[in-house]
Amino acid sequence: MGDAQASQSPGLIHKYHGRILIITTGACAIHCRYCFRREFPYSDNSANRSQIANIQQYLADNPDVTEAILSGGDPLTLSDSKFQHLFDSLSDNQQIKRIRIHTRLPIVLPNRITKHLLSTFKSSTKKVVMVIHANHPNELNDEVEDALLALKNIGVTLLNQTVLLKKVNDNASTLTQLSTRLFECHTLPYYLHLLDKVNGAMHFDSSTHHAHAIYAQIQKQLPGYLVPKLVQEEAGKPHKTMLQTNY
Repeated sequence: MGDAQASQSPGLIHKYHGRILIITTGACAIHCRYCFRREFPYSDNSANRSQIANIQQYLADNPDVTEAILSGGDPLTLSDSKFQHLFDSLSDNQQIKRIRIHTRLPIVLPNRITKHLLSTFKSSTKKVVMVIHANHPNELNDEVEDALLALKNIGVTLLNQTVLLKKVNDNASTLTQLSTRLFECHTLPYYLHLLDKVNGAMHFDSSTHHAHAIYAQIQKQLPGYLVPKLVQEEAGKPHKTMLQTNY
């Protein structure tokens, strides 16, 4: 996906204009078979306390960067204290306007949304955005809804990204139910990704033609604000590729 080419220093990726991505850890609470970072060299490319100064210097050298994205692995597998140290160092930087967290923890371990974590977010003067990752409405139970409500109540913007997976969610009915359930959980659909071409995941792959057909159906069934953007990641591109339907 071009992460290696966009790596600026251990734990720091600058692929897109105006934002940097920080690899906080290689740890994750769930190992998705379709993960595009499954072969990423985390041992050499995870930010730690000693590298925060390097990140701050990179920001000073690149004043056009105004958003920091915390990813991994999963940044919320860090302890509350370790996460707060990294989060506060970014929050204290006047250049940064938004801090975005990409995580599956609210879905697979909703009790990770602790009072300490909520306090960390609430105390920040920055706009905090959390992008969760649910692929099916069955993932969104009452405990998940409660965790997401707690985040919404302190002003965190909640978005969801989904991967189109053959025989899992590659039909209009499931995706329509997912968008509806996400909205009940105070979260807006954000991206619907075509599968990244990673080793060992081709049994999940659904054709672009089929994706377009499904997307045309969900556009008919949902209001515009509940229709995620259909996208594909392509290495070397300055942005995600938006896939337009001709239906």
